[in-house]
Amino acid sequence: MKRFFVLLFFILFGFNSFAQKEITTTRILFIFDASKSMFGHFGGKPKIDIAQRLLSEAVDSLRRVPNIELALRVYGNRSPITASNQDCEDTHLEVPFGPDNVPQIKTVLKSTYPTGTTPIAKSLEATINDFTPCSNCKNVVVLITDGIEACDGDPCAISRALMKNGIFLKPFIIGLGVAEQYKRDFYCIGNFYDVEDEKDFRTVLGLVLEEAINSTTVQVNLLDVDGEPLETNVNMSLYDFNSGKIKYNFIHTMNFKGIPDTLSIDPTVKYKIVVHTLPKVETDEIEIIRGQHNIIPIETPQGSIQLKLSEGKRRDLYFMVRQEGECEVVNLQSFKDKVKYLVGTYDVEILTLPRIKMSVDIEQSKTSLIQIPAPGLATFKSGAPGFGSVYQTIDGELELVYSFTPQSISASLELQPGNYKYIYRGKTATRAFYTVEKEFTIKSGKSSIVQL
Repeated sequence: MKRFFVLLFFILFGFNSFAQKEITTTRILFIFDASKSMFGHFGGKPKIDIAQRLLSEAVDSLRRVPNIELALRVYGNRSPITASNQDCEDTHLEVPFGPDNVPQIKTVLKSTYPTGTTPIAKSLEATINDFTPCSNCKNVVVLITDGIEACDGDPCAISRALMKNGIFLKPFIIGLGVAEQYKRDFYCIGNFYDVEDEKDFRTVLGLVLEEAINSTTVQVNLLDVDGEPLETNVNMSLYDFNSGKIKYNFIHTMNFKGIPDTLSIDPTVKYKIVVHTLPKVETDEIEIIRGQHNIIPIETPQGSIQLKLSEGKRRDLYFMVRQEGECEVVNLQSFKDKVKYLVGTYDVEILTLPRIKMSVDIEQSKTSLIQIPAPGLATFKSGAPGFGSVYQTIDGELELVYSFTPQSISASLELQPGNYKYIYRGKTATRAFYTVEKEFTIKSGKSSIVQL
């Protein structure tokens, strides 16, 4: 029975890292921005309303999670900012760490009224006293803000000093619509997440709390041909290897330091990882080691293919890409795009008239440029509907290029430069003798009329 309730708890909350021999208390201090700017709108709603409601829901969801203590510090909520004065001491531990204090935190959040300034550095510095001495605690700071330091403090220096002295781990900062020019100011403080609307905020807050509680992390290194983790910007699907059900989708990202981003995932699951390169790469039976940072290397060296016309313009042109010697199409690519593929050799079939087939080698981080001549336009005119086809002579034999419908009197085709033969017979003609042949030449970017 006891085992059942433990399993039920894991399913409901996903906080699997608590099943460890040594019990560690995770203390999460929320630093909440109640500066005047929080009255601003965020996705069409006041920021303060969204932040109060979602943070209340989040702390409420943590109420039954064991070995967690919560606290709430608020800044900018007691001293109104004026044109001539701002109170840079306006930061207060409204709810200290303690058992069963979630109702108190929710009450304070609900009654918080934005009025003052933004003393981020002072608030971080004050956490020295917020986190009382503890021999077996993991201290986490989650800062929720919509603006940067307004009191000439240095939150980056304060954060580095407090992390160095073991006051807290690297903080999490959730920015509520932070102006673009200020975003980089947060990266030196900790793990910065920029959100643009309520849905983003809810998702990021959940991920932050999961990572704060779960000490198991994962880093997926997408390796190039030299074994360096430099490939990125591709979706990765993580499946439960045993059930086959999809667990996560992550678009691989490099963080601001230029290294693969850290993920928090369920450590109890054995995974199959599918990297959606072209073609896709799969790795099976990936086991995550609980309580540590896991690095998963996957070889995904890539280069690109791009098609260009030597001259002229064309609205739509596509080509099929297959792995060398394979029948399955890896991708149908527009000539307007440059697309990445795994390093290797590919068979390319360009959907021109006639088709152009060639072999293309993809090299690491290079673009294989396919250049073909622009087509010319052939206009076929006959006195009456009939059966007509266009051919090329290849090695002495006719190869069909295109067949017209019997209803056509006049029709146009874009054809690649070259020599062609048009074979036609009127629909009402009752003798094969009336078959007509017409040879013509197409030049790149030029128009020709084939008159019968």
